Amino acid sequence: MSTTLLEPTGTLRPPTVRSLLEHGVSVLARSGIADPQVDAELLVGFVLGASRGQVQAMTVTDKALGVEDAVAISEAIERRAAREPLQHITGVAWFRNLELEVGPGVFVPRPETEFVAGLAIDSLRSIVIDPRREDGPIAVDLGTGSGAIALSLATEVPHAQVVAVENSSAAFVWTKQNFRRIGAENARLVFIDLLDAVPELDGTVSVVVSNPPYIPARAIPRDPEVRLFDPEHALYGGEDGLDVVRNVSRTGLRLLHQGGVLVIEHGELQGGEIRRLLDADGWHATATHRDLTGRDRATTALR
Repeated sequence: MSTTLLEPTGTLRPPTVRSLLEHGVSVLARSGIADPQVDAELLVGFVLGASRGQVQAMTVTDKALGVEDAVAISEAIERRAAREPLQHITGVAWFRNLELEVGPGVFVPRPETEFVAGLAIDSLRSIVIDPRREDGPIAVDLGTGSGAIALSLATEVPHAQVVAVENSSAAFVWTKQNFRRIGAENARLVFIDLLDAVPELDGTVSVVVSNPPYIPARAIPRDPEVRLFDPEHALYGGEDGLDVVRNVSRTGLRLLHQGGVLVIEHGELQGGEIRRLLDADGWHATATHRDLTGRDRATTALR
C-alpha cells in the first residue's frame, strides 16, 4: 500500500490512522474476518503501542503516521487477511485475567476455553480446606499447551497447588515462557505424556482438567486460523476424535481422590458420546455443560 495519500487538489499528504484503519477494515472484511473493525483496531494498536481506545481517539483526530508505522500496519493487516491468527501477529493471547505468549507450535487459547477453565476453578474453590493441613487442594491440567488453564487455576485459586502436563516439545517452549512470565509460585510444569503423568500424586488430586485434541482425523476445521495455523497434535484425536479423551479418563481415575472432579473440553456434538465413555469407565454424575453461546462445550464427572 502507498504510504502517501492524494488530496483532491493533487497534493500528497502522509497516511493517517483513520485512512489506514479504514483500509484495514475493508481488507479484513473482504477476507471473511468475523469482526474486521476490532481486528484492525487491535493491529493498529499493536504497531503503535496503543490501546483500542487510544486508536479510536487517533482516528477522530486523524493523526498522521510516519512511513515505518504505516508500512508495519499494512503488513500486519495483510497477514491477518491471509487468516494468520491475530495472536500470532501480536505474539500474545488474552485468557481470562492473563496475557500469554503464543506463536507457531502451540494452540492459541480460545474464549470458549475460558468457560472450561471456569468450571475447574469453581470446583477447586469449592473444596473446604482442612485447617490442620498446610497444603491446599491439588489440580492437574493434562495437555496444558500455552499453560492457559493451569495458570488461570494457579492465579485465581492461590491456595491450590497446580501441575501442568505437556508432551509436545514445540508447545513446551511457549509453556515455559508463560510460566516465567506469570510467575505463579503454586504452579509447576512437567514434560511427560499424560498417560504417565505425575504418578506420585495418584489418589491425591482434587481436580483434573483437560482441553485435549478432539477433532476426528477425517474432519476439516471450519476456521482457516485453526486449519492452517494450529498444530495438528493439538487438534486431532484419532479416528473418532476421542483417543486422547480416553487417556484423560484413565489418568484422571488414577490421579483423583474419591469425589474428585474431572473437567474435559470437547466439540459441540461430542457430549453424549463422552458421557457414555466416562460412564463405562466407572465415573459418576457425568454432566455436559453449555458455554455462553449455548453450545455443548465441556463434560464433568466425579471420581
